Parts: sequence; structure tokens; C-alpha cells
Amino acid sequence: MAARRHKQALAVALALLALAAADLALAFLWQPGARNLWHDVLVVIWPLPALAGFLLGAYELFLHRRLISELSQISGPSIVEHLLPSDVLRTFLSSIYGSNEANQDVVSGVLGGNGLRPHGKDLTISTNTTVKLELQGINAKTYHLITTQSYQFRHSVPVDRFVIFVTSNVLLRDTISAACRYPLFELYYITDPSLFLDSVDDVLHSTQIAIDYIDHDGTSRSAAPSQIPPLEVKFDQWPNYLTFFRERMGPLPKLSPHNHLGDLRIFECDLSGIAEDHLVSAIRGLTVTSRMLQRTNEGFCYWQAPYPSYVEQIHFDARGLTVDHSPRHEFSIMPFLFRSNTVTGQWLKADDLDDLTVRSWLLPGHGVALMWREARH
Repeated sequence: MAARRHKQALAVALALLALAAADLALAFLWQPGARNLWHDVLVVIWPLPALAGFLLGAYELFLHRRLISELSQISGPSIVEHLLPSDVLRTFLSSIYGSNEANQDVVSGVLGGNGLRPHGKDLTISTNTTVKLELQGINAKTYHLITTQSYQFRHSVPVDRFVIFVTSNVLLRDTISAACRYPLFELYYITDPSLFLDSVDDVLHSTQIAIDYIDHDGTSRSAAPSQIPPLEVKFDQWPNYLTFFRERMGPLPKLSPHNHLGDLRIFECDLSGIAEDHLVSAIRGLTVTSRMLQRTNEGFCYWQAPYPSYVEQIHFDARGLTVDHSPRHEFSIMPFLFRSNTVTGQWLKADDLDDLTVRSWLLPGHGVALMWREARH
């Protein structure tokens, strides 16, 4: 489009110069015997199209790109900073990807929220994130997956609630991150539906939360890891927490809470409950430790980022997976990231597992899987 406009402008400039030349030539060649009004007009007006054509051509050939570059450097960042992030990104994606309803999935994933306030003040962005996955065997068939996640947020998140989603439904697992309307949440996926209720109890009785927060007086404070009694959200309130229970989301039709009573639970934690005598106004940092019951023979566990997170390292401790009378295992780290510093496909003993150094951004849908199999001698 820009190239076409450039060619059209140059064509107009050439036409104006040609008109001026024709006007001047006609004024010299036509010499009426007596004074003639039309001849006087030709003599007077030929500089106008000549000047217009010259200025238009010079602008298009020499000044346009430099002017646009200078304006974008001077005003571009300042203007963008005051626009709504969702509008900026949606417009940019449409210009690059083309108009597509699925662009909203990219917008939600990149922004980690609605992006309806300037400077991203309503977005949950963790600029310093560490993760630890620990496996503790119970018997030859089951184990506990203990996950510890620490986040430091770019902007204080103005919320005093933390929401926990637990599901054994694959569709919900892949959609909740985009559908959740609460800025701080965690999603736990139970791979074996037969363990769903036991795993829910496991999560509820094991979850500990530590926070760096701002109280209502504006003072920065910290609260040590503590258990917060989660309150279960009744199913008729689920639409207040997940968009797809209220309306259609892209190709996904509106869902009914009644159809997911057996594979979804939602819990809410009041973070002021661990803030001693203070009330939480905003969260600056968050550490969540939880435990889930899983099947050993599934051969894998994984972690995914709930919101955009710059991850330093992901730690693994699988030494406790092997218990009495169970086979020994070997492990392989399989990241699904923008990039990582690991050699995939290499099977190692639990003692030889190294931390995964990431030092990159993870968006919802990015993560890492730890796979295992019986040790081969």
C-alpha cells in the first residue's frame, strides 16, 4: 500500500512538471500580435505547477522517509506508551498476520491479561521467575508432584485474592489461562481422572503461599510461606471466574458448569489471611508451593507458565521417585520454549539431572516436561 502511494505521488509530481513545461513552451511559441488575456494567464501560472511538482517530488524522494523516521523516534514510543496495550497489539497483529479471530489468542498470551489500561497496569507480568519440580514416590504406582513457583511482578498487581483451578479435563486445561479473569491464579491438571478428588484434597491441604505485598497504607511488606484455607467457589459462580462459562470464546462455544462438576474445582484464597494484621492492597511477589497426587506409570510431569514470565532456571529433583520394590528410572528434560540450553533426548539418572537454565520469556502454553522410563542397563 505504501509503495503504491509512493508511485502515485511521483506520477502526480511528474504530471505537474510536464504541465508546467507545456505551459511555458506554449507561452514562448504563441506570440499574439496584440495583448491577449490567455497568453498573460499562461505566462503567469506556469510557475505554480512547476513549484508544486518539484516540492512533491523532492518530498517523496528525499524527505518522506527521513521525516517518518524522525517522527517515529520522537513521538512513537511516547504515543504507544499511552495507548491501550490490547489495541496496539491487536492492530499490529492484524497488519502482520491479517484479520483473524484467532489473533485474540496471541494477544491474550503475549499480554497475560486484557490490556485495557495504559502502561500495562492491569497485566500480570513476572520479570523474575524460578520453578522447582520435585517427585516423591508413595508406592510403585503413585507419587507426589511438588511444585514451587516464585514470581516477581513488573507492576504491583492490585488484588488481594489468589485463585486455584484444578481440572482433569484436557479442554479446560488448555483454555483456562486465556479464560481466567483474575490476575493471580494457578492451574493444576490431574492426568488421571480416577485420582481427581484425591488430588484436589492433596492440593488444598498442601498449598503454601508467600507474598511480597503493599498494604493499604502503601507500605511494602512480606509474609512468610503459610497455608491459607481455600474457599471453594460454588459452580453457579464459575461464570464470574471463567469467560467460557459466560460466552463463546473464539471457536469454543459457551460451556455449561453442570457438564464439568466431575472434572473442575475452583478455590479462592484471601491473601490478607497471611498478612498478619494488615490488609493486602497489591502483590509485588508471589511464591506458591503445592503437592499433587499423580500416576507413576504415566511417565511424565510438566510445568507451564500461567502468565508471561521471564524464567531464570527450572530445578528438578527426581531422586525420591524410586521407593522400595519399585523399578529405578532414568529421566529426560523436554522443554517447549522459545529457546533453552539443554540437550534434549538424553536420558540421565536422577542424581545426574541438571537445572535447566532458561533465561528467556515463557508465555502461557510454554513450559517444560520431565519424562522418565525404567532404567536400561
